[in-house]
Amino acid sequence: MAPWALLSPGVLVRTGHTVLTWGITLVLFLHDTELRQWEEQGELLLPLTFLLLVLGSLLLYLAVSLMDPGYVNTQPQPQEEPKEEQTAMVPPAIPLRRCRYCLVLQPLRARHCRDCRRCVRRYDHHCPWMENCVGERNHPLFVAYLALQLVVLLWGLYLAWSGLRFFQPWGLWLRSSGLLFATFLLLSLFSLVAGLLLASHLYLVASNTTTWEFISSHRIAYLRQRPNNPFDRGLTRNLAHFFCGWPSGPWETLWAEEEEEEGKSQAV
Repeated sequence: MAPWALLSPGVLVRTGHTVLTWGITLVLFLHDTELRQWEEQGELLLPLTFLLLVLGSLLLYLAVSLMDPGYVNTQPQPQEEPKEEQTAMVPPAIPLRRCRYCLVLQPLRARHCRDCRRCVRRYDHHCPWMENCVGERNHPLFVAYLALQLVVLLWGLYLAWSGLRFFQPWGLWLRSSGLLFATFLLLSLFSLVAGLLLASHLYLVASNTTTWEFISSHRIAYLRQRPNNPFDRGLTRNLAHFFCGWPSGPWETLWAEEEEEEGKSQAV
């Protein structure tokens, strides 16, 4: 590995996240919080649980930031000829287009990410805190990470508050609790951001849409033609497809089914 590769944005961001995570955890242990009190009293279950949750959130973060988000293959893969009934399910009206940057034929819901320089299936957004795209493969893990991270942040927020003592003189308080108070403010900000992100992504998952589609539906050909989201199959099926991959199938098939249903309703 070239030395300058260690200074790439991805390495710097992930290193910064890791250092910040363990730095905040260390502050909570070093100050007179309930975490330290439990440790001093020999009640190790809750401190160990907190550490495991912190470690779990960090591992999820690294998994989401390092994994393939669902890149569209730039090299065409040999595959079997589609059956006649499968071909009939995908009408030629589906507005597939060729990417102007990497020249691959984009499947429905894919988009080119200029930061990653690749097309991503079911593109949601490029996350600068991950330095990676959130797409078809890592979006479920991203939501799980947000949920676990929010639990850790709220617990850390409570622990930081438990160690603050406001009845001391200002100078003494600043020396003894200034760092803990700064940690409390930082945790408050992170908790707010994580909570808003989790709520917005759960809403998008429930309606089977993405951040990109939600923001830019007026500019996306396969959504601009429809008054409703053609991929929405109800809350239960949306959640089952997102988290479990069921029912499986290409997005073109769902789009074609919706087209057929609309055609039948208009005929009636």
